[in-house]
Amino acid sequence: MRWSCSHDRRARAAPASVCNDVARYIPAMIIHRVVALVLPPQSTFELACVAEVFGVRRPGLPANYRFDVCAEQPGIVPTMAGYDMAVTSGLHALETADTVVIPGWQRREQPAPSVVIDALRRAHRRGARIVAICSGAFLLAHAGLLDQRRATTHWRMAAEFAARFPGVHVEADSLYIDLGDVATSAGTAAGIDLCLHLVRNDHGAAHANQIARHMVMPPHREGGQLQYAAAPLTANTPMSLGPVLDWATERLQDPLTVNDLARQARMSPRTFARRFTAQLGISPGQWLLQQRITAARALLEETDLPVETIATRVGLSTATNLRRRFRTTVNTTPTAYRRSFGRGGST
Repeated sequence: MRWSCSHDRRARAAPASVCNDVARYIPAMIIHRVVALVLPPQSTFELACVAEVFGVRRPGLPANYRFDVCAEQPGIVPTMAGYDMAVTSGLHALETADTVVIPGWQRREQPAPSVVIDALRRAHRRGARIVAICSGAFLLAHAGLLDQRRATTHWRMAAEFAARFPGVHVEADSLYIDLGDVATSAGTAAGIDLCLHLVRNDHGAAHANQIARHMVMPPHREGGQLQYAAAPLTANTPMSLGPVLDWATERLQDPLTVNDLARQARMSPRTFARRFTAQLGISPGQWLLQQRITAARALLEETDLPVETIATRVGLSTATNLRRRFRTTVNTTPTAYRRSFGRGGST
């Protein structure tokens, strides 16, 4: 498999754009081991999100990950759902993990166990990617892995998180934030978004989209999107923009504009842009670019089409424009991306 830049210890100190470019050239390696560290009382949903993405074997898809669960000590771990889990591995499992996931931490008002903190720090020092879902960000902050860095958590806990850890730059509106070696997400479904994002970085957009399709999930939500709609639901709340998004996704090759989308939604451009940003957290133009880059990634992975042809098919007009947009969004070139994730590349 191909590791992301967080798995190359020498690359971790390099600028992100350089790190991502270098990581794309790393040759095929052993199966990536993902270990979830459960802490009582464990949230069953956050753990299930991680297990569903990394631990389920699906027909027709390669088994790129090996998934394990560990606890501070092997034994019975109570859950928030009223039943107990039997966990057979202790903290030693973190010593060989490529990615360590903290699927929530409910006792965030208490000091974290020192043995858990030490194990996380050791895993991070040797190059493991450390991922927190929802309240798991509190544990990462306790371990000092978020000092002077960006992070997010569930919107309901964001103020508490910022007050307890003033050295962390909290972005309460983000679905997830991936810094390469450390990643955090908001609550519930945002954990799935982050996990799919990590798969996308490890194995490409097409592979992540296949997993999302099996899960009947949207294939890609950017981390910068809002966690929730700020406006309260009322009888006058506008209908979902889903039909317009579907319409636009089927016509990416066309020179779509915000006016085109607004016309399809039967709204004025100003009203449409306002409602679009309120529902999705990004502007219509940003969303269109995201969809076009995602479509370009899939074509680079699954076809041998020239970059010029791909640029036309996804509505970016020219190869020069595609290369510029691709570099800004993915931090690498289309050619380097195809070399790593294309049909002729290693898997």
